[in-house]
Amino acid sequence: MISVVIVNWNGKELLPECLEGLRRQVYRDFSVILVDNGSHDGSTAFVSENYPEVNILALPDNRGFAAANNIALRTIETEFVALLNNDAVPDPLWLKSLVEALEEHPQAGIAASKMLLYDRREMIDRAGDGYTRAGAALLRGRGLSADCHRIREWVFGACAAAALYRMAMLRDIGFLDEDFFLLYEDVDLGFRAQLKGYKCLYVPEALVYHRGSSSIVRDSPRSVYYGHRNLEWVYIQNMPSRLLLKTIIPHLLYDIAALLYFVVSGRGMDFFRAKKDALRGLKRALQKRRSIQSAKKVDDGYLWSLFDRPGLLERLPGRFKR
Repeated sequence: MISVVIVNWNGKELLPECLEGLRRQVYRDFSVILVDNGSHDGSTAFVSENYPEVNILALPDNRGFAAANNIALRTIETEFVALLNNDAVPDPLWLKSLVEALEEHPQAGIAASKMLLYDRREMIDRAGDGYTRAGAALLRGRGLSADCHRIREWVFGACAAAALYRMAMLRDIGFLDEDFFLLYEDVDLGFRAQLKGYKCLYVPEALVYHRGSSSIVRDSPRSVYYGHRNLEWVYIQNMPSRLLLKTIIPHLLYDIAALLYFVVSGRGMDFFRAKKDALRGLKRALQKRRSIQSAKKVDDGYLWSLFDRPGLLERLPGRFKR
């Protein structure tokens, strides 16, 4: 038996395909929890009427992605838990593939899905998550043909839009960091898992068709703010001291490149506000860092091998061509 958690915020139009996808799963031994973040579009009434098998946790307001998931996670007693976005449609073999992967690899604490674009299913949305030597998340495979990334492999982390986790690991390392509210909370979780020796396995058979940015639009003020504030907290809290010395210059160059891009694209103030609030949270981030680093079980060489080369400016041309 496993649990599937879906966080919803005004996603009534998205939920039918997501929930129908779960109804079509070959693996049947699971239950579904929908955590509703104070929706006002009738989501909970719709699910209650049409999907009575779904357990609904209705919150009075929007607690954010991390806190909403954590509310469900605190109630779960199953061995595994899957997190699934309401804008993701799982293939019938999705759960079966993820469960089998974790059962076959006890050293893995996380299993990452192969996510394809919903409206362009010949193209990868992401094939697990990476992390660069510049201290930023990397969407593995984004924009490549769906024929790429066809084998199982160890990766840095998983996108929480469609991933399976061992509950024992989550209880050990802690749940999602609620200070993040949304964005980068899964990167932080994956980093903490790696630091304590829990690996992440990319499972290409576990297909999900992802609409992406349905609740938060790419490069919107909200996405720029939370993404670039939380990026700093992940880096400060998780990067070991010796690797901070090796990555700080690439990290600063990455921030400068991002600043130039967002100023030109009209999001400069959102970027500045993100960095200002990241600094405001520095004391708390450093307190968390002490706890996280004291629990570290892997050597720096292993972590360094997981990081991708920076490619500081490689993302920007594609963004300007949108």
